[in-house]
Amino acid sequence: MNRRLVFQIMAKMMCIEGALLVIPTIVSLIYAEWRSAISYGIVCIATVLIFFPATKIKIENKDIFAKEGFVIVGSAWILWSLVGALPFFISGEIPNYINAFFETVSGFTTTGTTILTDIEALSHGSLLWRSFTHWIGGMGVLVLVMVVLPVSDERSSYLMQAEMPGPTFGKLVPKGRAMATILYKIYCVLTLVLVLLLLIGGMDLFDSFVHAFSTAGTGGFSSKNASIAFYDSVYIETVITVFMLLFSINFTIFYLLIAKRFMDIWKNREWKIFIGIVCIAITLLTLSIKPIYGSYATALRYSVFQISSIISTTGFITVDYNVWPEFSKMIILAVMVIGACAGSTGGGIKVSRVVIMFKNFGREIKRMLHPRSYNLIKIDGKTVDESAVSGVGIYLIIYVISICVGIILISVENYDFETTFSSVLTCISNVGPGLSLAGPVENFAFYSSFSKIVLSFLMLLGRLEFWPLIILFAPSTWLRKNR
Repeated sequence: MNRRLVFQIMAKMMCIEGALLVIPTIVSLIYAEWRSAISYGIVCIATVLIFFPATKIKIENKDIFAKEGFVIVGSAWILWSLVGALPFFISGEIPNYINAFFETVSGFTTTGTTILTDIEALSHGSLLWRSFTHWIGGMGVLVLVMVVLPVSDERSSYLMQAEMPGPTFGKLVPKGRAMATILYKIYCVLTLVLVLLLLIGGMDLFDSFVHAFSTAGTGGFSSKNASIAFYDSVYIETVITVFMLLFSINFTIFYLLIAKRFMDIWKNREWKIFIGIVCIAITLLTLSIKPIYGSYATALRYSVFQISSIISTTGFITVDYNVWPEFSKMIILAVMVIGACAGSTGGGIKVSRVVIMFKNFGREIKRMLHPRSYNLIKIDGKTVDESAVSGVGIYLIIYVISICVGIILISVENYDFETTFSSVLTCISNVGPGLSLAGPVENFAFYSSFSKIVLSFLMLLGRLEFWPLIILFAPSTWLRKNR
């Protein structure tokens, strides 16, 4: 493994995080929140001073292969979370460092699960930093680094492959950095449009940026204790609903739209299946909760927002769905597992994996009925590589095992199964709210430090889709004789 290059890239990444901490520092200064400003300023300066010398290491071999890519991604997400938690801890706004780490991991992984009991008590700088971590983590910290720093184009695709979610990895353009730049331009434009629309709806500038960052990253951190329910505005709910769904679609679709390749967009089945799942879930949920609210209009309003919020893994809330019928909660759990499309900022197992899983299931039935038949799995008219098909199966096995292990570890807390199961599921799916004690109007402050560390690790596993962390902690990765 190219250790020197890995170390240099990691140092550059930490310097970028230090630079990004200037933003909440300035916000705190604007609002005259001196303690917060000093805390962010200290971490900002210290991070740059500590890691900047390492960026000057001379590297002869600048190639990045798969192993380096996975190690860099896994290390970067852990280090960014460790450092990103320091301002919360130093300022005393989150006096327990484990809690601060949990909140930061939840931010970068775009989970949106919180340990805070009074969100509005935070400084403006911390409120912005929480939502900004969603925005950074939504597209990926490595994608941001590739936009800012020159990385070898010949091998940069390994970084993209290690971090971008989904069963397959496709390039819009040949060079990795050019692709990262295109993605971020689309990301920034959509975010700014959302900010403008929220301003039109009556939000102030600060709250507009906070909620735009959280929506774009499909994270769900709000500046209000009541989340989006605070505004009680159909307009704001509609705007955020539309953008939660937009950010749940593969960003390749937006690129094809800009390139006017409309036929390619229409041939893409994933986004159409995604919308179909959303519509079915909304219909079933509306019928289920209509008796509670007395009218289809009110039931539809709550159903549309909550399904969009959960399936996009954003986690904003407008109502306490803990009081809904069991059937309604099962629908919520189902869309929580499915999640968004591959190549989006959303979490979950991804719609494309669900499609491949069912196609493979159908193929196995055909094989049992016709043993000599040979059937290929095709999506959008293209044959899916057998390695991708087996990869989906392996992913699902690891996903289920991780949930089971998480439940066993968290069960030492002796909370009810609904709380324990939904906590693990919502963290590994990067959604945010769960059920029962971990429901939409509750928080995760009741868990012990041990459980918070376990849940933090599950959030990272879900966001990075297992392999970067598995490879990072595998002993064979660090053997010098291995490439």
